[in-house]
Amino acid sequence: MIRLPWHRRARRALVVYCHPCPTSFTAAVRTRVVDTLEAAGVELRVRDLYAEGFDPTFSAAERAAHLDPGAAADVEEYAADLQWCDTLVLVYPTWWAGQPAMLKGWIDRVWVRGIAWELNVGANTLRPLLGNIRTIVAVTTHGSPKYVNAVEGEGGKRTVTRSLRLMCHPLTRTVWCALYGCDRSDDRTRQRFLERVGERVGALAR
Repeated sequence: MIRLPWHRRARRALVVYCHPCPTSFTAAVRTRVVDTLEAAGVELRVRDLYAEGFDPTFSAAERAAHLDPGAAADVEEYAADLQWCDTLVLVYPTWWAGQPAMLKGWIDRVWVRGIAWELNVGANTLRPLLGNIRTIVAVTTHGSPKYVNAVEGEGGKRTVTRSLRLMCHPLTRTVWCALYGCDRSDDRTRQRFLERVGERVGALAR
């Protein structure tokens, strides 16, 4: 049994899935994540950004109003999900060393003032608002080996474990679960990764 240093069990988990192909290996990873959380009795919300037709475009109007509190009308439900959960699980492929444009757009448009952060008058530092989130899990695949990602600086990992985490509870733990070299991996390697995903996600509810 894996024992991780989480101090609080997951009770309300939001799974944000991002991949355009329903038959991809990433889709199989998403299924393992969802099945594991459901079996553990965790209250669950799942967002499939491509299937739902999420618009990742941060428009000129949104940019002009980015200091106004609240999310745009068409992403208010996504913002409510973010404020509802205590555990956030992101499932996506790593492309060009970072999150796909669709997922990055979800961050740009949903993690906004009044939802994820506040900026007090005269302050130059953001005040986090997502104190409800105590665990962030990223489950991702990389086509290249780990050393290539290390040379590139692992920008996608830093977005999750640093930037997003800073908007959450001060004691929020981050979990990075990645399959490197996925493009050349065989079925056995992928199956082992799915098992590891099940173990690590299952530990959320124990």
